[in-house]
Amino acid sequence: MNIRFRLMLVAALAVGWNAATFAQPANQWQSTVDRGLGFLKKNQDESGGWNTKLSPGITGVVLTGVLEVDRLPADDEMVIRALKYIESLINPKAGHIAGNDPKVQLQNYVTCVNLMALKAAKSDKYKSVIGDAAKFLKQLQWDEGEGKGRGDDFFGGAGYDSKSRPDLSNTQFFLDALKAAGVPPDDPAYQKALTFVSRCQNLKSEANDQPWAGKINDGSFIYSAAGGGQTKADNAAGDLLGYGSMTYAGIKSMIYCGVSKDDPRMKKAIEWVKKNYSVDANPGMPKELSGRGLYYYYHTMAKCLDVMGVDVIEDANGVKHDWRSEITAALAKRQRPDGSWVNEQDRWMEGDPNLVSGYALMALSHCKPKK
Repeated sequence: MNIRFRLMLVAALAVGWNAATFAQPANQWQSTVDRGLGFLKKNQDESGGWNTKLSPGITGVVLTGVLEVDRLPADDEMVIRALKYIESLINPKAGHIAGNDPKVQLQNYVTCVNLMALKAAKSDKYKSVIGDAAKFLKQLQWDEGEGKGRGDDFFGGAGYDSKSRPDLSNTQFFLDALKAAGVPPDDPAYQKALTFVSRCQNLKSEANDQPWAGKINDGSFIYSAAGGGQTKADNAAGDLLGYGSMTYAGIKSMIYCGVSKDDPRMKKAIEWVKKNYSVDANPGMPKELSGRGLYYYYHTMAKCLDVMGVDVIEDANGVKHDWRSEITAALAKRQRPDGSWVNEQDRWMEGDPNLVSGYALMALSHCKPKK
């Protein structure tokens, strides 16, 4: 090894740099995304959507991911066909984007994801549709209109419709949609939602008066505060354990609702995230079910950290994580030969490769390597 090359190598190591370190994440991100897009192109229904017989909402998830990774031109045939399918779901009379005669239980979730897909299309032609959909969604929020005052544990949340019990998953999609629609931060819907979101946190505080709030008190978030509380992290003791996907959903939702990083709720939630940082499991789930909801977890985690504006997260052991490259690597490792993803722990429709591939692309859209 000559002296000049040796000096260059020493200098590079001193600043923690080598060519492969920067080149590989970018190449890995691009190839992973492109393979996922290739799978979806081959599996698009004749209608222009994906697995539309299972749910009209899958197309909204997929198209949002497809558009937000920003690897296809606006006139791409797959994109045009998918947009036409979502356009067929626009209901001008009702204001939602869930079809002419949708199941009531689908109106919130489907409208939310389809709104986000139309927003991601960046076309002025959808402006009024998006505005109408936002108005429709606000009517579904549990408040005085449904006979629920601020003291009720339903208050401020969103469920699958105006009759279904609210939960944090639907509420985070509800808030994502309002944010995408440009609903101003001083709109009452945000503060109403914050009441519900705060009550989903395992933290006894002025914002959470639920009888179970202080039992675990670790800052994590559960599935729903309504009806006495519910978690999807099943455990024999029946404790309301929080878990990763809902905790990231809670943090992101609080940010949308104007909660600062110095707020005790935010500090405690981020403390939980640092103690439970993982790109290999949905933390908080029982060990044997650690993959449950994994791809939903990836997209919620990635979007939350992006919204937080952090490039590196330091875990409780002081290890710093470039979360973008780590999530990308985790998804690349799990990608199947045909470019799709699927969850072997099939729960919440994650056995469907179309939906899961949509989640994966949504996550990857927030993991673009920094230039």
